[in-house]
Amino acid sequence: MTPGQVRAMKHEENAHDEDVPQDPSQANITRLFSGDAIPLAAAHLRMLEAVLFAAAEPLDENSIIERMPPDADVPLLLTELEHVYSRRGVNLVKVAACWVFRTAPDLAHLLKRNAVEQKRLSRAAMETLSIVAYHQPVTRAEIEDIRGVTLSKGTLDILLEIGWIRMRGRRRAPGRPVTYGTTDEFLMHFGLDKVSDLPGLDELRAAGLLEGKIPPSFMVPSPADSLSMDEDPLEDGDEGESFEPDATEPKDAT
Repeated sequence: MTPGQVRAMKHEENAHDEDVPQDPSQANITRLFSGDAIPLAAAHLRMLEAVLFAAAEPLDENSIIERMPPDADVPLLLTELEHVYSRRGVNLVKVAACWVFRTAPDLAHLLKRNAVEQKRLSRAAMETLSIVAYHQPVTRAEIEDIRGVTLSKGTLDILLEIGWIRMRGRRRAPGRPVTYGTTDEFLMHFGLDKVSDLPGLDELRAAGLLEGKIPPSFMVPSPADSLSMDEDPLEDGDEGESFEPDATEPKDAT
């Protein structure tokens, strides 16, 4: 099957649709999926598109073949997908023997103003974010108890500033400590619908994040969005808690 034949695929009932261009070179990806029945080659093309779109880095042909069904003609599919995207806002290009989606060269000027410099969170911030996500509602003292080190105001400030955590209430306990939880921005950034969608023990193990011998008593906490029984909502004007000025993270924890 040639790339032209793949592009020309369409459901039989739409074979004489006047709105469909007759020149295969003018076909676009929507023509591949008209009707309910998806030809095998078109299904493979969708799989390839998904693999390349979700990849964190450019993929070489062998890496793509490993992710595709054994009967998929990957070189032919790559040629077809390259053609499909050749006139779109993003193009499929081959760079250093690897395939990747890139912004069309003539549209690069539109994105210059939107370029954002990504900065990595410190280890302390990542650990704190993970604790807040899984143990929410959680207080600063509880975060420190889990991490085993004093938590600086700066670490929480960073997470509050980027909008991934929030002060959600006060614990009904001596001192009325502030409780922390995650935000909608956190869910959107990590592609979650709700906090209960955070990966559990099986998912973490499958992702290789939990290796070696895990104690039988090890449990992954179940976070909660709603206020707990021992938690009151923050009142208007409540700015949270104060930190000691000398509370700093150990150098090896940042």
